[in-house]
Amino acid sequence: MTNTSSNSADFMTKVKSTQELWALQDKTTEGWVIVDSVNFENTDVMPVWSDAEMAREHCTDEWEDYIPKSISVSDWLEFWLEDLAEDNVLVGVEWRDGGEYLEVELAEFSQMLAEIEKL
Repeated sequence: MTNTSSNSADFMTKVKSTQELWALQDKTTEGWVIVDSVNFENTDVMPVWSDAEMAREHCTDEWEDYIPKSISVSDWLEFWLEDLAEDNVLVGVEWRDGGEYLEVELAEFSQMLAEIEKL
């Protein structure tokens, strides 16, 4: 795993300026990429990135039918938080294959977003 506090701070700095984060959505079904946690058994993780290009790098192989899709900070807090909480999903910050990313509890991640949200 990489330097997690630095990765988290860099991610939040970028998201603060754009007020959006990125995830991968299936072009056809509009489903979202969810992966297995590398740290916890029977736990799902939603990968997110701070920019479209980082997300796009992962649209290969099994995810070739996916596209980067932006999620505004306000939408995350208003709509996503509740749905992901019901499913007990963690957030994979700047997700990298092989576990090179930070897995964050949904409440902690959303609190960080709430602190940078521009109203």
